[in-house]
Amino acid sequence: MNRLPADPTVLHPFPDQPRVVLLKPLLKSPLIEAGEYSYYDDPEDPTAFETRNVLYHYGPERLVIGKFCALGTGVRFIMNGANHRMDGPSTFPFPIMGGSWAEHFDLLTGLPSRGDTVVGNDVWFGHNTTVMPGVRIGHGAVIASGAVVVDDVPDYGIVGGNPAGLIRTRHTEQDIVRLLSIAWWDWPTAHLTEHIRTVMSGTIDDLEKAAPRA
Repeated sequence: MNRLPADPTVLHPFPDQPRVVLLKPLLKSPLIEAGEYSYYDDPEDPTAFETRNVLYHYGPERLVIGKFCALGTGVRFIMNGANHRMDGPSTFPFPIMGGSWAEHFDLLTGLPSRGDTVVGNDVWFGHNTTVMPGVRIGHGAVIASGAVVVDDVPDYGIVGGNPAGLIRTRHTEQDIVRLLSIAWWDWPTAHLTEHIRTVMSGTIDDLEKAAPRA
């Protein structure tokens, strides 16, 4: 049996499943960041994640995805470049059409920004979920299939619907505090490898006992 930990630098962790890619070795844009082992699944073209799944990304806002996140097919992040003016008679972005209309580009560059989009660690995105600009998604959250996330999601929250609302949290408030303190996603890889079964199916007590000692 292979006793080595999984390799976070390979593009396709399942050799016979090219539809699955690890995001960290795939990403090239300095405005998009993903932690180790976060993956995306797509039967059509998973390697086009930066252009097919991160939309209207004209900068300077960043997309930050934590470690150990699972992104189902069709997950899309809408960035601030999708914003249109709504304070005048028309929402149409005339300056991007060019010509003399481009003289009025300040009408677009002055639009308010919601800032970076930030996803915590160990977040599971269901099929065809959409995340709107500037949203912050907490550690351990679950985003239900088809959800449109317009507001921040708490740690270990489960959200669904359009617009997405909180269905419930995966753990009690006290246990969430304990899990955030354990932060298993920051354990050294060798130590994590020894305790995979505890991380996947153990209790929080088990996880605390397995945590590396300072």
